[in-house]
Amino acid sequence: MYWWIGLITVSLVGPMALGILFELRPSPAGISRRRLKGLLGVNLLTFVVAEIGLLLGAVQTAMAAPPATVEGAHEVSVGLGLALIGAGIPTALATIGAGIAVGPVGAAALAVIADKPETFGRSLIYLGLAEGIAIYGLVVTILMLGRIG
Repeated sequence: MYWWIGLITVSLVGPMALGILFELRPSPAGISRRRLKGLLGVNLLTFVVAEIGLLLGAVQTAMAAPPATVEGAHEVSVGLGLALIGAGIPTALATIGAGIAVGPVGAAALAVIADKPETFGRSLIYLGLAEGIAIYGLVVTILMLGRIG
């Protein structure tokens, strides 16, 4: 199973190394765009096959293991599992919303600061307000987890 992990690592490190090479030397001789697209496709296919192989190997290992008998351990019911997933949804959606809000606000804040540096404090407050959306989602999740437990 470790060689699947090695294959995934190579398929992740390869494009990073190629990107660094292209950053240092923008137009390497003898490599066409068509060949690079083919190499990237082979790399993506290798990554997907390695992920599937690792998943199947892990499932096979888990199914072959004897059942664990731990005293004091309890099963998680379907209802509790769904409740825990439902408690995590507010944080996920609020974080996505904060990311969508911080992008334009941050870009506008940088543009204003470039023109008038004295507006730094005010633009930082606006950026903090946009980031506060994620904190509201986290608070809601914490309140929901308190009701579940």
